[in-house]
Amino acid sequence: MRKYLFNGAIISAAVSAVSVINATRKGPRDWRLALMWASWGISVAIAVGTIIEDQKTPGDPAFQLVDS
Repeated sequence: MRKYLFNGAIISAAVSAVSVINATRKGPRDWRLALMWASWGISVAIAVGTIIEDQKTPGDPAFQLVDS
């Protein structure tokens, strides 16, 4: 769970959610609001998908610790 909460993409999506919520409360209800919500949802999906993919692949061997 920690890997999801402290990921930069998830934090960025959470901050952008605040902006989208404020636009929903204060702004006009038109097609741009629907696009804002759609883009936010897509960014969250990409962030979660990236974390899942990083779990599947072992990572770059140059950054792995060598057991001495």
